[in-house]
Amino acid sequence: MSKKNEGNVFARNKQAGHLYFIEDRYEAGIELLGTEVKSIRTGEVNLRDAYCDIINGEIYIVNMHISPYEQGNINNADPLRKRKLLMHKQEIRRLEQVKTIDGYTIIPLKLYLSKGKIKAEIAKCKGKKLWDKRETMKKREEDKKIRQALRY
Repeated sequence: MSKKNEGNVFARNKQAGHLYFIEDRYEAGIELLGTEVKSIRTGEVNLRDAYCDIINGEIYIVNMHISPYEQGNINNADPLRKRKLLMHKQEIRRLEQVKTIDGYTIIPLKLYLSKGKIKAEIAKCKGKKLWDKRETMKKREEDKKIRQALRY
C-alpha cells in the first residue's frame, strides 16, 4: 500500500503483529450500510477481536465493532453483525485452503479509504506461541538500543 493512503486509515489492529506472524496480505471491499460508513469515517470502529470466516464460498468479517451512528435513525445496524467482504473467487478459494491448516487464521489488519471506497486489508496469519512473542520483544528492544546508539 502506498504512503499516500496512510493518512486515510480509519482503524488498525495493533495487536495483530504481536499475536500473529503475518504472511500474505489482501485488499477487500466491504459491504456496509450508510450509517456504518458514517460511523467509520468518524473513527467509531474497532478491529481488536475481529477475524474473517468463509461461509458457502463467501468471506465475512466477524466481531468487527462499528458503533451506531449518533445522528442515525432506527435503521442503525447491529454493531457486531457479520459484514461481507468483496473479493475475487480465486482469492477466497486460496484463503479457504488456509483455514483448514492448523494454527492459521485470517484477520483484518486495517480499514482505510481508497478512491472514495472503504477497504479492508486482511492477512493470512499464523498464531505465535509464547516464546515467539518473547523473541519478538527481545529483538525489538535490541533494535531500539542500536538506533539510540547510532543517534548519539
